[in-house]
Amino acid sequence: MRLNKFLAACGVASRRKAEELIKQGKVFINGNMVTDLSYTVDPKKDEVVVEGKKVSLPEKVYYLFYKPKGFLTSLYDPHHRETIKVFLEKLPQRVFPVGRLDKHSEGLLLLTNDGDLANLLLHPKYAVERRYLVWVTPKLNEKKINQMLKEGVNIEGKVVKPVVFRLIKTEGKNYVYEVCVKEGIKREVRKMVAYLEGKVHRLLRVQFGPLVLENLKPGEIRPLSKAELQKLFRFVSQLKTSKTLAKASSGEDT
Repeated sequence: MRLNKFLAACGVASRRKAEELIKQGKVFINGNMVTDLSYTVDPKKDEVVVEGKKVSLPEKVYYLFYKPKGFLTSLYDPHHRETIKVFLEKLPQRVFPVGRLDKHSEGLLLLTNDGDLANLLLHPKYAVERRYLVWVTPKLNEKKINQMLKEGVNIEGKVVKPVVFRLIKTEGKNYVYEVCVKEGIKREVRKMVAYLEGKVHRLLRVQFGPLVLENLKPGEIRPLSKAELQKLFRFVSQLKTSKTLAKASSGEDT
């Protein structure tokens, strides 16, 4: 791992500021000053000291979070809108969300400090499925839904197809649809509903890859269980070894 990346992962500073510390001669590895920005650290063997303090990689942690409606999936907003940072501040470790949900959407987010796992889950070539419940009016045209399932719809210049798009129940005046997508295009589900001439009243993510929302309540955060961790790591391992990688678009915000 490159030294600046290692220092950033340890929470010392951003990569750019870490480079400044290295140049200033404030970083020692195994007792020797290191000013080479390309230096590679072995986290298991090397002792790294910054400004007289030994630093090491934090333990990797994984949480499930129910993002409530009305919060940005961000740790900072220049316009001072409410973000999920207020919920994450309660945790003992610094974590970040894997992917995004837009301000008016709610539901499941994975929180972690494991950057490698996050990058893999979000990489377009792995096409990790996201599953939603969507409250819509009026009832959508079934013929047009079936056509979209077969032929796809053009979103941001790319033809994409939902894996699932089906009516599961009615709730008051709303029609509730189950939608599963894997492209990760920004506001993908909302754009599909708009294409079908519907209006979204509520959008809830209930599953991301092997992880499911289950009985979490808005604003709640909990660590993954041992069984969930095993399922997640097994899923990631299968992605890495898969010989047939689906093609998809980058981005997110649904």
